[in-house]
Amino acid sequence: MKVKLASVSDLKSILNVIELAKQIMLANGNTTQWINGYPSEEIILKDMEQNYGFVIVNNGEIEGYFCFLKGNNPEPTYQLIKDGNWLNNEAYGVIHRLASSGRIKGIADACFDFCFSEINNIKVDTHENNIPMQNYFKKIGFTYCGIIYVNDGSPRRAFQKSI
Repeated sequence: MKVKLASVSDLKSILNVIELAKQIMLANGNTTQWINGYPSEEIILKDMEQNYGFVIVNNGEIEGYFCFLKGNNPEPTYQLIKDGNWLNNEAYGVIHRLASSGRIKGIADACFDFCFSEINNIKVDTHENNIPMQNYFKKIGFTYCGIIYVNDGSPRRAFQKSI
């Protein structure tokens, strides 16, 4: 598998992967996270414009998508955390919109391996109903840190790993 910056020519495949990921979420009882058209084509295009959008390619086919930001404070909604604390306040990366087609295994591993090769401190969040993702975070050594609130005011479970 290879991770590369997404381009506009990848858009149709990315949107297909996102739809497949939504089906996986629904099948796992997560009925409230990616709803009402989220993530939209406009959001994905904005990711690409800012060089934050990445695809995971296997045998020439796009099988995954994610948004990856890094820096001193790439995620403003992470400034306030409730019922806990971040492990540290060092520069960090954040992964959003991780989507897998579900056709092959290892998409999340490819994403996180790539991101940790870029920065050794990563913060993430997910919906309380996204049990598979929460279990994955724990499996790969992330620590649960508390609750953050995304732009629409809804809560997300926040995790961090620093290596």
